[in-house]
Amino acid sequence: MKGHIRERSPGHWAIIIDLHDPETGKRRRKWHSFRGTRRQAQVKCSELIAAIKGETYVDPSRQTLAQYLDKWLTYMASQLSPRSHERYTEIVRKNLAPSLGAICLTKLRSRHIADAYAKALASGRRDGKGGLSTNTVVYMHRVLKQALAQAVAWHELVRNEAAAVKPPKVERKKMKVLDADGTATLIEAARDTTLFIPILLGVTTGMRRGEVVALRWRHVDLDRGRISIEESTEQTKSGIRFKAPKSGKGRTVALPKTVEEELRNQRLRQAQALLKLGIRLSEDAFVVAGRPIQPRSLTHAFQLFLAKHKLPRVRLHDLRHTHATAMLKSKIHPKVVQERLGHSTIAITMDIYSHVLEGMQGDAAEIVDAALQAALMKRRKEIR
Repeated sequence: MKGHIRERSPGHWAIIIDLHDPETGKRRRKWHSFRGTRRQAQVKCSELIAAIKGETYVDPSRQTLAQYLDKWLTYMASQLSPRSHERYTEIVRKNLAPSLGAICLTKLRSRHIADAYAKALASGRRDGKGGLSTNTVVYMHRVLKQALAQAVAWHELVRNEAAAVKPPKVERKKMKVLDADGTATLIEAARDTTLFIPILLGVTTGMRRGEVVALRWRHVDLDRGRISIEESTEQTKSGIRFKAPKSGKGRTVALPKTVEEELRNQRLRQAQALLKLGIRLSEDAFVVAGRPIQPRSLTHAFQLFLAKHKLPRVRLHDLRHTHATAMLKSKIHPKVVQERLGHSTIAITMDIYSHVLEGMQGDAAEIVDAALQAALMKRRKEIR
């Protein structure tokens, strides 16, 4: 078996592979179009010959989208976190492959993609009980667009058909936050439970669920009244994985005096419990339970706790929103809010909590007006 390349026009090549047909004994040829440099075309020719010899070759004209996505997911395993790769795989297997997978990659068109999105919204649920959420369809679009962009980079497609399709508009859900009374009620109800510290950290520091679970005693400086948020957790099929916080970098958060005292009590309780077993509390021990727990377990326990005590149904993540909203309404500068929450930019903070800032414009207008009126009154007195 051998192959060669032939230039059709500048930057466009024909790759010709000579094959031996075992049934007829005659020679036949496979032709492939390729766009790139001469060197890239030669490399591609060698790859095709190796794939044919290794029986892993798929004729580009017959390669389905499902076959391509399988190959792409294998490549992406080294580009994504384990949890993100699991999510990409779920979207491909459950949503994209069933609706678009049978179409040949080179024959996929934007109209096919648009029709698939519309059908997914109307009746995409696997149990037959309606359509998928707009969030899921937007995720489908993000994955497919990224996959097809890679196909273009690999010269398997000329253009990215997904780029010509607009995903459905996602309406941001109104976040739920607790007022001061609701927050106090929640904290007191949890005081004698294992959820007390996670809830307290959520409403007073804005820590994410994964950050609360990953917090160790070596991250807590009670003498200076602060904690260092250096790790987070994510739950994968193989177990709990520790990683950097969502923004990619750690942050330091100052603690209210009340929280300092409660953390001292928590440390003392853990130390006494371990002492009964003849074990000394380690700085690597986890603050919440002394050992790592699954993030989803914390969420599940929180929902059961709310139902048991007949408290307002909020998400664990809403405690973070409660903390941010309370700060902004107390006239704390958005830059400080951004730093405490660990957003990568202040623009993210301003976007998420724009509704809170809009509600503060009336107060700002009154302050500006009061200052202006005072200046005008002073000026009038001077003229007189």
